[in-house]
Amino acid sequence: MEFDFKRKILKNGMTILFEKRNIPAVSVAFAVRSGGINESLEEKGISHFIEHMLYKGTPTRDYKKIAEEIERKGGVFNGFTSEEITAYFCKMPSKHLDVALDVLSDIIKNPLFDERELEKERKVIFEEIKTVHDSPFHYVLDEAQKSLYDGTLNADNIGTYETVNSIDRKKIFEKFKQVYQPNNLILCVVGDADFKKVIDFAEKNFGNKKGKVPEQKFNLKNEIKIEKRSGLDQASLVFAYHVPLANDKKNYAARVLSALMAEGMSSRLFGEIRGKRNLAYAIKGDSNINKNFSYNFIYVGTMKENLEKVKELILEEFKKVSEDLEEEELNSVKEQLIGQYKISMEDSQSQMAGILASEICGSAKEFYEYEKNISKVQLKDVKDLAKIKKYSFFALVPED
Repeated sequence: MEFDFKRKILKNGMTILFEKRNIPAVSVAFAVRSGGINESLEEKGISHFIEHMLYKGTPTRDYKKIAEEIERKGGVFNGFTSEEITAYFCKMPSKHLDVALDVLSDIIKNPLFDERELEKERKVIFEEIKTVHDSPFHYVLDEAQKSLYDGTLNADNIGTYETVNSIDRKKIFEKFKQVYQPNNLILCVVGDADFKKVIDFAEKNFGNKKGKVPEQKFNLKNEIKIEKRSGLDQASLVFAYHVPLANDKKNYAARVLSALMAEGMSSRLFGEIRGKRNLAYAIKGDSNINKNFSYNFIYVGTMKENLEKVKELILEEFKKVSEDLEEEELNSVKEQLIGQYKISMEDSQSQMAGILASEICGSAKEFYEYEKNISKVQLKDVKDLAKIKKYSFFALVPED
C-alpha cells in the first residue's frame, strides 16, 4: 500500500506532517509536544485546562464564532490532552482548508485566557472530573496506570479538585508561553490539500520563538489494590503490566500479545472468561505504548465474588501462551491487527491521529511501517512477554 506522505521541519523548528488523499475532505491538527507527563504534581491538569481555554476565544473570535466558522462550513472540531501530546483538530470539506488553518492557528497563537471564561471553564472541568469518577471503566483504567508508576504518572491527567482549583490565569499564561512555541508545534494535514500551500501558511504565520517542554521524573512500580464503593452492582478490574517502549521493536510483540489475550470475541480471555464460564460480559484489552512509558492492560467487569477467579484465569492463560502458543495462532492474530490497521486508514481523521502518535513516539514514518513491523513479530518474543513476572491489579468493587 503506497502513501503520498511528506515530513518537513521548518527553520523555526515546527514540524509539518502531510498525507495527500484524493477525497473531498481534509483533517487538520495543530499539536504541541507536551501533556500530562510534563506536569509537576502541583500543577496536574494544567495542560488539559489550557486545551479547554484555547477554544474560549481570541481577540478576533469568541467561542461562538470559532464554532460557527468551522461548523457552518460542514466541519467538525475537537481537542484532546494525553500524557505526551495536546492536540486541536478539525475535519472539513477540502475546499475549506484555509478556514481550518486560519481558525486553528488563531486559537493556538492568540488565546485570550479571559478571567471570567477561565472561572466558568474551571467548573466544567470539575464536572468532567466527576464524570470520570462516576464511570467505573474509566476510573479503573486511570487507577491502573497509577499502580504502574509513581511521580507525575501517579496522578490523573485531568487533574484533581485541588490542583485545578489552584491554577489561575497567571499560571496558565506562563505555561502557555513556555510550551506553545513553534519548535514544539506539529501541524498535521491529511486529505485533498497542497503540501506547498500548507508549508507557506506555516512559514508566514509562525515566528521563531523557542519554547521548552519540562521533563518530570517517575519510576516503574507494581501494585495490587482493591477499592470499595457504595452504589455499585458490579466489580470492575484491570490487570496491567509493563511492556517495551515505542523505540523498542519488541513493542510490536506486546501489541500482538494484547490482541491475542483480550481484544475481541476471538481473544483467549474472552473465550475463557465469558464464552466458557459466563463470568463476565465486558472483557477488553489494549496497549498503551508511548515514547516514555508503555503498558498493556486487560479490563473485566464481573461479580465481586468472581474477582480472584478471574485474576487466576488471566494468569493461567498467560502461562499457557508462554508455553504452547504456535505459529498458526500467532499469524492469525497478526492478520487481525494488520486488517484493523488498514480499516482504520479509511478515515482521514483516524489517519491523522495515528501519524501524530507515531511522530510523538519518534518517527511519523513508522506509522506506515506498522504492517511490516507486525509481520516481523517472532513467536519467541510473544511467548517471552507472556511470562508475566510482575503485574499491577486494581479493582473497584461494591461495598458490603
